[in-house]
Amino acid sequence: MNLFVAALGVLGVASSGPLIAATLGATTVTALAIAFWRNAIAAAVMAAPTLIREPRRFGRIGRYEFRWSLVAAVALALHFACFITSLQLTSVAAATALVCLQSAWIAVIQLFRGVQHPWQVLLGLGFSLGGVVAITGFDLGASPDALLGDLLAMAGGLLAGIYTLAGGRARQSMTTGTYTSLCYGMCAVLVAVLAIFTHQPLTGFDAGGWLGILAITVCAQLLGHTAFNHLLATMSPLLVSMIILLEIPGAALLAAVFLNETLPAGTYAGLALILVGLTVVVAGQRNGKGGRGKPPEERPLAELGAD
Repeated sequence: MNLFVAALGVLGVASSGPLIAATLGATTVTALAIAFWRNAIAAAVMAAPTLIREPRRFGRIGRYEFRWSLVAAVALALHFACFITSLQLTSVAAATALVCLQSAWIAVIQLFRGVQHPWQVLLGLGFSLGGVVAITGFDLGASPDALLGDLLAMAGGLLAGIYTLAGGRARQSMTTGTYTSLCYGMCAVLVAVLAIFTHQPLTGFDAGGWLGILAITVCAQLLGHTAFNHLLATMSPLLVSMIILLEIPGAALLAAVFLNETLPAGTYAGLALILVGLTVVVAGQRNGKGGRGKPPEERPLAELGAD
């Protein structure tokens, strides 16, 4: 059963990039519309059980929890804006791999905060950096737009790391349902504000556009991440984190099959380097001793992706 759920989860998160690229390319749906609706729908879905069973939980949210949830929501909104836009400029495979650098960014942030990582983490960061250089180098030769897409995807990964760290602080005294519904809800509001300022419509799409938004929300936001949250109850976090990394080759395969995306051999080598590097980073963080007895934001982290 766990194998089936894991396969479902990988398929869900790996489909995010290809589905977004296909929706943006074939319909009039905007990048911020996708970000808005997937968060708004997810917030409603996550809030419903809490509102039915324990509605007073939302009234008990303190200033500390609200502040860090807001920081997480801002980071998540900007993450979606960067990642979804990057899929219009660079390849699905490159954007997915670069945005998945979330765990590496968390390790770098922790280094600046004085957290001592095992040597495996530093080695993994080196591999990941080599993969980034390979991908961006080939895209620089291809077009300036592709390079800009790569940079936006990397920024999306950094913002996803900040989202995870801020969420770690907020979650110290909040349930999953309360935190996610609050964070996703505020993220949707922030994205709506961004859409107003950038003149990107959030409605008025054809049936194909709405079908794409629904597919992205169900597959990536609800099905994929829910599957991995379920696995965390029966499998080790390290194993789940490793399985999630299959999103990188999964997205590349789906893009190749359904979007006819072909890449230079050097780009595939870069994808492989990032995958190996992140695997080493995740294993090193989980096996490190630096997280015991420390607050959540300083513990080794390799959380679920946000894309």
